[in-house]
Amino acid sequence: MMKIILASASPRRRELLKLITPDFEAVSTDTDETLPADIAPEKASEYLAGLKASAAARLYPESLVIGCDTTVICDGRILGKPSDKQECLDFMHLLSGRTHQVITGCAVVCGGRTESFSQCTDVTFRELTEEEIQNYAASDEPYDKAGGYGIQGRGALLISGISGDYFNVVGLPVSALYQVLKEIGVFEHRKL
Repeated sequence: MMKIILASASPRRRELLKLITPDFEAVSTDTDETLPADIAPEKASEYLAGLKASAAARLYPESLVIGCDTTVICDGRILGKPSDKQECLDFMHLLSGRTHQVITGCAVVCGGRTESFSQCTDVTFRELTEEEIQNYAASDEPYDKAGGYGIQGRGALLISGISGDYFNVVGLPVSALYQVLKEIGVFEHRKL
């Protein structure tokens, strides 16, 4: 049975992958996540997922490796993890009362072959008060998350609706990844 490696240190991705299979190992790769200057924002997450998966596949060549990356895009601009409180405040002001896109890219490396895809979910923030923005930015929650919010945490209070896969916003498009793994034949000898 082929070993499955999740090339991610994210506890949220580990929890979500358990919905597909409990049988995997999570590893962190030291990957340079510099994007090419000419890359389209909607292609960034799939590109970075491929880099992470390839780096882990070099360390685990006999395994099936899954790499993931999530980007938040508003007005054609990628909103990464806020580097400080001011950047978090800037993100919250930008997202307030608007719809933005959350794209998670996945790359699956198996036997020298790579299958990659991206999933996009539209997320709408309600109109936030200045007090709500300040209080959220003062919490610990925003600083390790793309776009500066976590839909699975207190960030849920900021959101008026989503269109698409909720789990994609958390960081792993569970159903789409399951379909790809099924097509590769991962579950032929496993029980779900």
